[in-house]
Amino acid sequence: MALAATCSPDLAERVSAASGRELKLAGINWAYSPVADVNSDSRNPVIGVRSFGDDPHQVGEYVAAVCRGLTSAGVAPSAKHFPGHGDTHVDSHLALPVIQKSGAQLDQTELVPFRAVIHDAASIMTGHMALPKVTGDDTPASLARAATHGLLCDNMGYKGVIVTDCLEMEAVAAREGGVSHAAMDALQAGADVVMVCHRFDRHKGSLEAAYEAVCDGHIPLETLLESGRRVRKMKAQFAGSWDDVLRVPFKKSEWDRLKEANLSLSREAYARSVALVRNPRSVIPLPKRGKVVVLTPVMESLNQAVDDAEGVLRTGDGKLRNTAGPSYLAFTESVKDLVQGDVVHIVYAGGEPLSATQADDVREADAVVFVTRNADRSVWQRKHLTDVLIIRRKQSKPERVVVLASCAPYDLIDMRDEDGLLGGLGYVASFEFTVDALSATAKVIFGEDQAKGRVPVCGGAIMT
Repeated sequence: MALAATCSPDLAERVSAASGRELKLAGINWAYSPVADVNSDSRNPVIGVRSFGDDPHQVGEYVAAVCRGLTSAGVAPSAKHFPGHGDTHVDSHLALPVIQKSGAQLDQTELVPFRAVIHDAASIMTGHMALPKVTGDDTPASLARAATHGLLCDNMGYKGVIVTDCLEMEAVAAREGGVSHAAMDALQAGADVVMVCHRFDRHKGSLEAAYEAVCDGHIPLETLLESGRRVRKMKAQFAGSWDDVLRVPFKKSEWDRLKEANLSLSREAYARSVALVRNPRSVIPLPKRGKVVVLTPVMESLNQAVDDAEGVLRTGDGKLRNTAGPSYLAFTESVKDLVQGDVVHIVYAGGEPLSATQADDVREADAVVFVTRNADRSVWQRKHLTDVLIIRRKQSKPERVVVLASCAPYDLIDMRDEDGLLGGLGYVASFEFTVDALSATAKVIFGEDQAKGRVPVCGGAIMT
């Protein structure tokens, strides 16, 4: 989404080519990218900023740009998650999304980005969502021949490699027969490559199920031979010899030169992606002198499918990570570099009101930067923002509060403002909470740079 916010498919292509060159040097010649999902549902818990936006034609432009960039670098792209994972609020890592759309309806939105690369994408990844109006039942698209072969190959004319999303995701793994049976179903549906990411027993079980399916005639041998021909064709274009892939001996000096060459492009992309959502009272830029308070959310679980069940990120030995998060710590350091004065960093958390000292800091500050992360799904983040705004309203200084949406830009969408607290807020979006993205955003907030990006969802109107 950050790339789409730059309003430059050309920049997206150049960034993708640069990424491809780094991947190629590291011996990687197949990237499961780009995401071709149209993020129609703002509640989507798994796509979000991975999407280029909610306009299908714009998404198609950027999907095509990324495919061109990766291909030019000798890396095979994989547009995903066919036929579209954007119009759902269910995470297929955890359960099966059901999309109640007909083929004609899909053709108007979900399929548009895939059509943009139907003749150019070396591979397309199928997703685990049910399309009962297309398949007639709740079979995931990745396992349904009507969706994989029928819709993608017969209807849209795709001739490249088809790979499934990981079959260990609960949308598939929880089905009767488990992963091994799903592998057989996926091959019957038209997949050329079955993805099983984690457990060896599931790798082995999938291979055995496929072998047995061929032996007993459920999968014609010619079907697998055709898949093999498609895979070999892709390998001939992108893989070359083992020496080409492994690049033995690896030259670190070559890697260092490539990283340095790509650094300026990376900075350009981040600088052009920061979007000013609203600035009704010219709150932005904030003053560079005086006391500034930065509030960042505690680093809770970002993905329930892989993180600690209690919702806390942990290291391998079970210890808590720094609750501020390295990117938010770096953001505060960026603010310190820009401001002549005291900069106070407060980490706020659900169920933990600000201490008296923290409330005093907020009250006395000349400016406040309130960082959110997917606050539209975290009531406690909005509660803390309201508390901060109430504190600021009671003091005599200008309110000077800026909200930084550090991931998806929907953080204040539909937030009720019965007391008029939100009226004077400045609001910027960085689209990701990486160090470089937040550093570029800090420069915009404090006037070192201009916001050049545009929010690629909701027509940019995502405040209320």
